[in-house]
Amino acid sequence: MTTETRGLAPPSRLADRLDAVRAALAADGLDGLVVSHLPHLYYLLNLRASAGLAIVGTDPGDLTLIVDFRYAEAVDRLQSAGFMPPGLDVVPVPADGTYDGTLASHLRASGSRRRVGIESDHYSVRRWSWLTRALGGSVELVPSADLVERARMVKDTHEIALFRAAGHMLADVVAPATAATRAGRTELEVAREIDAVLQATGFEALAFETIVATGPNGALPHAHPGERRIEEGDLVLLDFGGVHHRYCVDLSRTVAVGTIPDEARRLHDAVAEAQAAAIAAAVPGVRASEVDAAARAALERHDLADAFGHSTGHGLGIEVHELPRIGRRRVSGEGETDDAVLAPGMVFTIEPGVYVPGFGGVRIEDDVLMTEDGPEVLTTPTDLHTTR
Repeated sequence: MTTETRGLAPPSRLADRLDAVRAALAADGLDGLVVSHLPHLYYLLNLRASAGLAIVGTDPGDLTLIVDFRYAEAVDRLQSAGFMPPGLDVVPVPADGTYDGTLASHLRASGSRRRVGIESDHYSVRRWSWLTRALGGSVELVPSADLVERARMVKDTHEIALFRAAGHMLADVVAPATAATRAGRTELEVAREIDAVLQATGFEALAFETIVATGPNGALPHAHPGERRIEEGDLVLLDFGGVHHRYCVDLSRTVAVGTIPDEARRLHDAVAEAQAAAIAAAVPGVRASEVDAAARAALERHDLADAFGHSTGHGLGIEVHELPRIGRRRVSGEGETDDAVLAPGMVFTIEPGVYVPGFGGVRIEDDVLMTEDGPEVLTTPTDLHTTR
């Protein structure tokens, strides 16, 4: 395995993923799906690109990739190394052409596809309108949401191995990140040091902008690090993550600088109790909303329910926020719900928090793999950290 192919899914896993998508197409009465979301191109084809389209048909050999000149050599190398699905039909975008124009020509020439799904969350209204006009009624375009995302919810053995390695790597960042959180330093200084540790640990990129929120800034769940200096008695909320072979992991810790105020300990103990309750509730077959409810019930016992306004967690994968959403049950205007039933192979965060304006905030976040036997914590839960 070369550096270019290290971490890529083997062809057998790609075949399984494509089979899952094709089964979903059949269930939805579709003859094909236009894949436009770039993370999905990686998930299904091992292709890392900033542009590209794929058309997945219902038959096992019906698979087309549209790429421009910039990715032709990358695709050739992947095919030569055996890391793309066999039989893939590669269609180049002409030098004077466009992706959507090439797609329209391909769909018109393929008389077997009458109803084709479009990833409605990732394909703009402008592109949809143009493509509809270009097809002139020869193909019916059907909005399709979460078709590939549902397949991505349950990780395969290749992905699980990557997550276990990445979870251990991220846990190793906690100690140096805590040590970097000292009185007199600015939020930006601490964030830059954490970023450097993530890189030194072996992560290929940051999963998101590192959060360092000191004192009252901790009441902002997604604060941006600034020039505020850490003071004695501050609570400091740290939230950081890394990318390992394209898969994201995510962790939050709260650090007390100097003497721990009683209120800080009370808040941290309540959040730790909420996290433990949520992890214990996360077993195969329960709804994601039940895990969220367990965290909220624990905070309610401490009169802190109103201080917890976000979901308890989110799925992890090629993107840092994926399905399943671990939160309250929500029903769309069409009557659909995003309240997933937890199943072995799902990977998600458990991250309750409380946020008190004028004082600060506490969040504890760990990454969890759902197994047949229950939750496996991929990172390492810890007590309230203290520094000087």
